[in-house]
Amino acid sequence: MKNILAASTNCYHTHTIEEALAGIAKAGFKNLELGAVRGWTEHLSLDATDQEVAHFKDLLKQYDLALPSVAGHTDLTTREGLADGIKALNLCQKLGVHLMITSVGGHASKEENKAAFMKQIYELSDRAADHDITLALEIHGDIMASGALSLPLLQEIGRDNVKVNYDTANCVFYGGVEAVDDIQTILSYLAYVHLKDTAGSKGVWNFPAIGEGHVDFARLLKILDDAGYQGPYCVEIEFQGAPFPPTAEVDRAAKTSYEALKKLGLQ
Repeated sequence: MKNILAASTNCYHTHTIEEALAGIAKAGFKNLELGAVRGWTEHLSLDATDQEVAHFKDLLKQYDLALPSVAGHTDLTTREGLADGIKALNLCQKLGVHLMITSVGGHASKEENKAAFMKQIYELSDRAADHDITLALEIHGDIMASGALSLPLLQEIGRDNVKVNYDTANCVFYGGVEAVDDIQTILSYLAYVHLKDTAGSKGVWNFPAIGEGHVDFARLLKILDDAGYQGPYCVEIEFQGAPFPPTAEVDRAAKTSYEALKKLGLQ
């Protein structure tokens, strides 16, 4: 099975969904990860009307983009976060998507309460299973700062539809480890991989275009290929945070990332 390559609309964090889809398609991507994260990247609201969902589907057709995944990060340590997680699942169902990206503590993920998270994850995974949706918990925050730290949590959850979204820069930002040294610890739980570069170190927000940081993507892709990983890859570019760059720079970074990965055999 050929790995598909997508781009996240989160690359266009402060721009419109129309600008995001236009730029991603122009860069060469054929697949899309939709950002539907309340209070962060809301390219489609968790409370979207049927008309708004239909408009988004029309945009996908217009730009000839497939939608393998939705980023629906919510704070799963709270009941409010669980409620939003269920809304994100409902959005996936309306869009015909069977893979939802989420995380323990949502986008902020400052101080995460594992016990509180464990109270919510089973209800969310049960609801996801009812619609044949896999939850991919992102390497993000404290509890899942790296693959090695995430492994015991996934083993404890023990649900077939709860897997991992490995983020190749978040492991540096949160865990202080390089992806090539860490990803093998969590291979058996991978459902999705964010290909994100970093020019920084632990705690330093600097996520440029693919090839403009220090992540060794050639070696990383070989590790995953040798392991038989067949899931999706998705490019995510988050620059240096606020203020996010203008559309033209995001377009350039998207195109640069696509071309860099194409040279490594992905497209």
